Amino acid sequence: MLGTWQGISLMAAVLATGLSAGLYYGFACAVMPGLRRAGDRTFVEAMQRINTAILNGWFLLLFLGSLLLTLISGGLHLAEGGGHGALPWIGAGAVLYAGVLGLTFRVNVPLNDALDAAGLPADEAALAAVRERFEDAWVRWNTVRAVVNTAAFACLAWALVRYGHAG
Repeated sequence: MLGTWQGISLMAAVLATGLSAGLYYGFACAVMPGLRRAGDRTFVEAMQRINTAILNGWFLLLFLGSLLLTLISGGLHLAEGGGHGALPWIGAGAVLYAGVLGLTFRVNVPLNDALDAAGLPADEAALAAVRERFEDAWVRWNTVRAVVNTAAFACLAWALVRYGHAG
């Protein structure tokens, strides 16, 4: 029975982490390049609305659930004494995904909060300054977050391969 739960939890961790990586990748290669071409008012308003819309149960389930599922999977593999070579990869995935959370809470969330607190200034120069303080830093750190999340996904996917070969 333990083996079944190991497989289910690892598959769920892979899926959640992959979806999370895809979200950041989508922002990196589609959303932000598209908004870069927009005017200041459109950019600021769109990002403020995205920041509000993304704070929902489905996103939070994915955002926090990825690490939780990875830790559960690691614990189940640890209970069996190492998980047939999957455990080190699960551990690496957990560390990398924890880095994603750290980047998000230390960089992206404060930038989002500052953008929201700035409101939508009527003055064009003030609007441009709001965008200037946000855009380049957010894009840069989102790209880092996408790469780190993708590395976590790759580690967990490899753990799943190792787990499958052992079974």
